[in-house]
Amino acid sequence: MDYPMAWLAELSQVPLTASGVTLASVANSPWLDSLLLPVYAAGVSGLLLLAQSASEVIRNNGLPAEDTPPSEPETRSCFRRALENVGGGTIFAFKLAQLLGILGLFGVSLAQLALQNRETASHNLLASSHWQIVQAAQCVLYAYLAALAAVAVFGRPSVNSRAYGHVSFILVFVWSAYMYRDVYPLATLDRTPADTGDGALLYAKFALLTITAVVIPLFVPRKYVPVNPKEVLEPNPEQTASLASLLTFTFMAPIVWTAYKISHYKYEMLPPLADYDHLKSLVGKSFPRLDPTQNKSRRHMGFKVLRVFWLEYVHLASMSVTAVLAAFAAPIAIQGLLGYLESGGTVYSVRPWFWIALLFFGRVFKSISDQWFMFKHTRLSVRIQAVITELVFEHALRIRMKAETSEVTDASKSGEITAVATPDTASQVGVEGEGEGSAEGSDAGASVPAHSATSSSSTAVAPASIKGKGKAPSEDTAKKVAEPSKPAEGGKKGKNLVGRINNLVTSDLSNLEPIGMFVTFATIESPFQITLCMVFLYQILGWSALVGLATMLITLPVPGWITKHIQGTQREKMKRTDARVQTVTEMMGVIRMIKLFGWEHRINKQLNQKRDEELVSVKRNRMLGMLNNLCNFAIPTLIMLSTFATYSMIMKQTLTASKVFSAMSVFDMLRMDIQATFFMIPGLIQAKVSLERIHDFLYNTELIDEFAEPNVDTVEIISSNVPEEYRESIGIRHASFTWANDSAKLAITPGGTRKRTFVLHIDDEVFFKRGKINLIVGPTGSGKTSLLMALLGEMHYIPAGPDSFVSLPREGGVAYAAQESWVQNDTIKNNILFGAPFDEVRYKKVLKQCALERDLSLFDAGDQTEVGEKGVTLSGGQKARITLARAVYSSAQILLLDDILAALDVHTSRWIVDKCLSGDLVRGRTVILVTHNIAMVSPIADFVVDLGSDGRILSQGTLSNALAHDDKLLEEVQHEAEELQRAEEEIDGEKPEDVNDKSNAGKLVVAEEIEEGHVGLQAMLLYLGNLSTRPLIFWFIYVSAYSLRHFITNVQSWWLGYWAAQYEAHAPEDVKASYYLAVYCYAVLAIMSCSAFCVWYYVNGSMRASKIVHERLVTSLLGTTLRWLDKTPTARIIARCTEDIQTMDTRFARNVEVLIEVTVFLLMKVFAIVAFTPLFFIPSVLLAIFGGVLGHIYMKAQLSVKREMSVAKAPVVGHFGAAISGITSIRAYGAQESLKREAYVRIDRYSRVAITNFNLNRWMTIRVDLAGTVFLSSLAIWLLYFAPLSASNTGFSLAMAAAFSNNIFAWVRIFNDLELSGNSLERIQQYLVIEHEPQSTPEGVPPAYWPASGALEVNNLSARYSADGPKVLHEISFDVNSGERVGIVGRTGSGKSSLTLALLRCILTEGLVRYDGLPTDKINLDALRSNITIIPQVPEMLSGTLRQNLDPFGEHDDAVLNDALRSAGLFNLQDEHDESRITLDSEIAGGGANLSVGQRQVLALARAIVRRSKLLILDEATSAIDYETDSIIQKSLRTELGKDVTLLTVAHRLQTIMDSDKIMVLDAGHIVEFGRPSELLRNEKGFLRALVDESGDREKLYAMAAAAAGEPSG
Repeated sequence: MDYPMAWLAELSQVPLTASGVTLASVANSPWLDSLLLPVYAAGVSGLLLLAQSASEVIRNNGLPAEDTPPSEPETRSCFRRALENVGGGTIFAFKLAQLLGILGLFGVSLAQLALQNRETASHNLLASSHWQIVQAAQCVLYAYLAALAAVAVFGRPSVNSRAYGHVSFILVFVWSAYMYRDVYPLATLDRTPADTGDGALLYAKFALLTITAVVIPLFVPRKYVPVNPKEVLEPNPEQTASLASLLTFTFMAPIVWTAYKISHYKYEMLPPLADYDHLKSLVGKSFPRLDPTQNKSRRHMGFKVLRVFWLEYVHLASMSVTAVLAAFAAPIAIQGLLGYLESGGTVYSVRPWFWIALLFFGRVFKSISDQWFMFKHTRLSVRIQAVITELVFEHALRIRMKAETSEVTDASKSGEITAVATPDTASQVGVEGEGEGSAEGSDAGASVPAHSATSSSSTAVAPASIKGKGKAPSEDTAKKVAEPSKPAEGGKKGKNLVGRINNLVTSDLSNLEPIGMFVTFATIESPFQITLCMVFLYQILGWSALVGLATMLITLPVPGWITKHIQGTQREKMKRTDARVQTVTEMMGVIRMIKLFGWEHRINKQLNQKRDEELVSVKRNRMLGMLNNLCNFAIPTLIMLSTFATYSMIMKQTLTASKVFSAMSVFDMLRMDIQATFFMIPGLIQAKVSLERIHDFLYNTELIDEFAEPNVDTVEIISSNVPEEYRESIGIRHASFTWANDSAKLAITPGGTRKRTFVLHIDDEVFFKRGKINLIVGPTGSGKTSLLMALLGEMHYIPAGPDSFVSLPREGGVAYAAQESWVQNDTIKNNILFGAPFDEVRYKKVLKQCALERDLSLFDAGDQTEVGEKGVTLSGGQKARITLARAVYSSAQILLLDDILAALDVHTSRWIVDKCLSGDLVRGRTVILVTHNIAMVSPIADFVVDLGSDGRILSQGTLSNALAHDDKLLEEVQHEAEELQRAEEEIDGEKPEDVNDKSNAGKLVVAEEIEEGHVGLQAMLLYLGNLSTRPLIFWFIYVSAYSLRHFITNVQSWWLGYWAAQYEAHAPEDVKASYYLAVYCYAVLAIMSCSAFCVWYYVNGSMRASKIVHERLVTSLLGTTLRWLDKTPTARIIARCTEDIQTMDTRFARNVEVLIEVTVFLLMKVFAIVAFTPLFFIPSVLLAIFGGVLGHIYMKAQLSVKREMSVAKAPVVGHFGAAISGITSIRAYGAQESLKREAYVRIDRYSRVAITNFNLNRWMTIRVDLAGTVFLSSLAIWLLYFAPLSASNTGFSLAMAAAFSNNIFAWVRIFNDLELSGNSLERIQQYLVIEHEPQSTPEGVPPAYWPASGALEVNNLSARYSADGPKVLHEISFDVNSGERVGIVGRTGSGKSSLTLALLRCILTEGLVRYDGLPTDKINLDALRSNITIIPQVPEMLSGTLRQNLDPFGEHDDAVLNDALRSAGLFNLQDEHDESRITLDSEIAGGGANLSVGQRQVLALARAIVRRSKLLILDEATSAIDYETDSIIQKSLRTELGKDVTLLTVAHRLQTIMDSDKIMVLDAGHIVEFGRPSELLRNEKGFLRALVDESGDREKLYAMAAAAAGEPSG
């Protein structure tokens, strides 16, 4: 078995039959001649064309007459028509040239036939007749091809492309036959071309065939054929590019060169998205199988995706097979070439240049196959991402919105009730909300994963935890990875819905990105390549290869064991990363509260602690990864050692250079295959889990009843239609409603604790009056909002009998205004229009009637002002009126208005009632209004529904009827009527001062920052400079260690060749194989030791850098200004703290490590090549320069596109968040389709950038690969013909050159990827240089006793929101003694909230403020704010228990917290014996979504009382609380606060502040009055006196002022 691959060298004309007839020679039977094979192919082609034509005729005859478009009179010339049919002048010219070439071939064949006929007499008749048959068949073939080519040029569009395809295929067949007959024999030493007798005609024929069969098909552009002929779009260059352009990605060249010439390649310059990649096209193809509403099959999501994209997977599989086959050209060529050198050309009958050609074309073919594989794979990834993103989005529009909390108790499996800290019935939400959140039943099988979101219904209340469940509470993503078989269990409880959906379309889709490659590799490429490797090794090394195979099988469990532990650490890492990300996300959700409370340092400490825990897991994961890499290096080495040892020591065979170096290349392939397999296994598991999570979301989330599959027991009742006579009615009959379809099962849990679930009961019926104004009234938590939700179909409908129904006619349109106003991140105008046509007259009427004209005048940009994320530029009242304006402007006949007056002051409320609800735009439309302002609205109300606290209707009809049945309601109305007599005393319930400054720019939210050019050195040094305290020494040690490692690697390869050379110089028995094997083993151990040290050393440095960068980022964000936070969408900030930090930890850190390694690797390979072939130093340098220059050119385009890609992703996620937060409003308006269209636009935008990004990589890769192949082939030619070396040294040089050329692109790619991942560092760096508040200094630390009192002195205080903005406070001065209560009143824009922010130094201030004697501008901000407590109008809540909300840092015991709740008035809102009252252990959903606004204000007040600050500021903190509770709170504040606590109250009601010690009246940033109420009332021309005198409650207010004057001032 000296030359086991000789079968290839001996390959000649392959026999066609057993009789010895060959393909390349004229055999006894002319019908088996190789030149007739294309003729047979032509016959098959003709039959196929006939069959296709017949089927088209039959299909066209079957079409109805109306489907055939009417023919239009033809006015174009025949030539122009032919041009348009083929696709343009260029394509026409190419196809015409092909036709002419075929006619030339036909002429040559005829000439040959004619010439031969003249000479038949002088030839063997049998041979001549055979030859004539072949030539005649050739003539017929070319005639047939000429006819087809003519059709391809002049035929109709439906047939010309088909004809062209057949022509080109047959011509390639003919050309291949001639290559086999006449070119391959030239590569052999004992064969001659078969057709040499044809002389010059052969050359002419071959030249024509090459042009027509190869050149023209390769370079002819393709005709653009739209996917939908009715919708012709601008084609992408790839749709019209020639085959050669496609194979080499030359169609990307214009982008690369244009980008190289300009500073930034913008999105608008990118090539258009191909129509087959448009989401509309992909949805039509995939949704019938993937959408759960269209396909009820619960088959695994992976199989469905595979079925949808089966063609793409077939492409990937075929490219994998061809790439594997092409990869074996290199070892075969090396074995043949070195074998030729060893034998001196005496054994092989193939010329040596054939092996070099095989090496060259094999590598070229492999490169093309690899790049086309990646082209198809990346395209598949983009399509899967687009489809699943839209799938998740559309499904999210169908799910039921439920406030949700996490389970907080972890009961034992026996169901014991877990003890809690307070004696109250814990873990039960107690205040009756308008709705009830979802909850899981005790039956795990029936559980439905719950979700939460900031629902448009603010009063939804979710239960907290269930005690006694035999299951751990919340499980994170890591646990789901560990237990993929239980994706639908309660692990998702407590997860915010928007966050969960964002995870699905970011993290989970990211896991799916490589799924095409992973599946193809695991199922096809890896098994196929391993099989071929073992076959090849068996061919050259005999059964010793089987020993290597056995070694591989024995050692496989080792990396499997390591991989298992890596997955464990990965799960732990993800768990800790999730904890940090959750903290960051929650931090950004309440960042204003953190800054107002001075919690920055504590939050920073919390985040740093979580970051340290995360980095511990990251380090452990990296060290296990190092162990895995060492294992992947050692196993192939062991395989090779065992094989060579068996071959030389047991089989006693001679190792030669041809065997060693060809086997080494195959062992290298085997090593890479094993490494890739173990690398991909975790990725496949992650992809599987992500698919299961997506499947779980699609099939196990609760949908609103419109989309949900009805219960089998009630399907007959539910499916009953609304009776005909009630079709136009609005109402409900005999039904109950819950917030979850499993709520009815949740009354009792296994532990025995009752879990509250709200149920709305319509025991009889309720019908609202059409065309009239209907009111829904009742106490807090009675179900007013739930009744609206029930009408809209948002609640689960439980019919009581066969006559049950819900009727809300939607033909005339429905509009909905939520209590928690929902606005889009768009202009005010677009928020009002909401996609409706613009009618200027109607629009202006709406602005006037909704009291928006004055507000718009405050904005420089008017109604073009962007409202920002969540409407940050607007006050609460402005958002409420814009939400109302949207409903009024719409053409909907039914308006559902949920407490729209709650956020408005009395002036504005009165205006809305008189001008809007009584105006011409609302007249004649049906209005259903939930309200607490009964007295104000009652004069225009036609029908009133009064709900009781148990969710049942107390009465319906007139207001008097409702009052007769509800004493509490009567008392409330009487009290409110008294309040309404004082319309002017309601000063203004909004907080619009921000407008004065925010209006300066209509475009508040700035565009995402996009850097230009290369990533800056400063951004790189942010990481690289923090790897060590002495970075230069660190890098010297690190590079030196890697240099030693790769030097030994080179010596190791050379040593094998040196060992093989000993068999040439000595007898085999004189060569001590054990010695050479021992040295080789020592080298392997040295390599592994160096590798381990390098990884350990670098990981320690990278952990240090990661920690420092994160600390600096968090410190920067916590130290920024409120103004900057208003301008910057939260999603961008969170992206820096999550995605960019993650990229820095993983991709960037890994790229730095690999770049250093590959750089040293290349330098060592060049050194090895130059050591044996000094002349090739120059080509090596030129190749490196070529790769570097090409990489530099490519990088300009890649960086621009990558940055655009980063920016294009955020709008997709942002659209999700905005849509989910307003999903109830969207469904009420029926605006789902418009949001889907917007999603299409945003997803297509991302796809357009992503596809270009991936294609740029292909353009670069194939060019560097080609350059490396040329370099390697040139070296082989040089070593063979010009500077011959020994076979072993030649093999070593070629191995080094192959490694060098293979990794040139790897270096360029990694360098580019380093820059791309460095983009994340650049983005982090941007947020390190933002505007910041003054930092803390040692001099700013106040004395320990401070503040001893709440005394406040203000002198000449001015304030503005930005350095170039107008002043909002103008040199105001006042003094407040310790313990005084000061009321602050003023109209919109007067500066009330600006004053509170100025006292906390949240905005730019001038002047002097002294707090307890110390100037506040000299005190550190954290010290100042932690000693002042402010309660904003819209309080912010953390997700977690109520205890965590009141005392986030665990500084107080429960007694203090319960006292604070009592003082804040919470216990007045709930029954002490109610099992479901709010307690310290009650769970609060994120943002307080399961609490009403009023409940949140009460809890925020309690939180302020807990802080025990000497200065307490209430910024309209009780605006959403009813009068009775407000009175209780005000009484508590008078009695519960210490005598030295100063209280500043921004007033919502005059009654709130009339008994204050002092009242401050602000107007346009000036103090117009300040003094005791009794003193101000003596001023007959005073502002306060005018308000009180006009009040209907004048005497009471005077009495309150007098009583206050009689009390000591404190």
